[in-house]
Amino acid sequence: MAIDIDRPGKTGRGQYATRLDLTLWDYIDRVNGWYPPEMSGLPIDRQRAVYDAMCRAFREAYPSGVEAGDGTVAAGERAIPVRRYRMAGKTAQAIVIYYHGGGFILGGLDSHDDICAEICAGTGFDVLSPDYRLAPEHLHPAAFDDALSVFEWAAATSDLPIVLCGESAGGNLAAGVAHASRNHPRHAIGQVLIYPGLGGDESAGSYIEHAQAPLLTLGDIEFYRNVRSGKGQSPDDPTFSPLRGSDFSGLPPTFIITAECDPLSSDGEAYRDRILAAGGRAWWREEPRLVHSFLRARKTVPRAGEAFARIVAAIAALGKGDWPY
Repeated sequence: MAIDIDRPGKTGRGQYATRLDLTLWDYIDRVNGWYPPEMSGLPIDRQRAVYDAMCRAFREAYPSGVEAGDGTVAAGERAIPVRRYRMAGKTAQAIVIYYHGGGFILGGLDSHDDICAEICAGTGFDVLSPDYRLAPEHLHPAAFDDALSVFEWAAATSDLPIVLCGESAGGNLAAGVAHASRNHPRHAIGQVLIYPGLGGDESAGSYIEHAQAPLLTLGDIEFYRNVRSGKGQSPDDPTFSPLRGSDFSGLPPTFIITAECDPLSSDGEAYRDRILAAGGRAWWREEPRLVHSFLRARKTVPRAGEAFARIVAAIAALGKGDWPY
């Protein structure tokens, strides 16, 4: 996460001073302590080093019984690193492909390692985490191409039903893969999007109301979009901005969860509405009084822990072919 210089800090919390719980402010202050506002102006490699250190500081131990192993997925002349999580001695009923967040410039196999392990333990499903290519070294569609390649590999090498899942930038990738693969013989049976950035209308809704929210601002979103974009990138490319697509039919049952105090929250509502209008099944929940990146607060902030439990339950239901919404 790049931190915008105008974001509310410890002494300037603005409209969020009393709107957010003290436990959440403790989390926000801890994140800002690791990744302060001035980081956004530093070289990307320095941002990555600090972000990786922050992720290590927040990392939780694996739940009992979770095993993980690293490998690669062949994609033409490239090899995409992946990590697979399994419950020891148990046969999974589905596989979750989890695309990590980080604004398309940060993160990797270790940044969301504990989250993947907890999803594995909470569902009993295998979880596959791809280390997709990052910008600015690799502009769009590099990350999308890797995300789709890992889906195609999973579909070709396993008989397990596939659930797509991603948070923030990873939610964008999951939605893009769902669109691109909906006619695949082994298309995903569900997708779970966690505060995704889907390319919505930045002149309305949460983009305006929460333009200066803690931990993600409208300025951050613009920064990530510009870093990811190649010359002549069309904003209407649905692999870049899934909400800009023209056809939302045939998508898998979709569960979307967003945070109230996040400029991206309206994307979840808009995506749900597009799927429903096309005759599909979609459910959106805006978690009250939470902020972008709340997954890392799941152990210390009760609201975040409850939201994470809902996410795990949604993945478990979709992987079993259920639609309880």
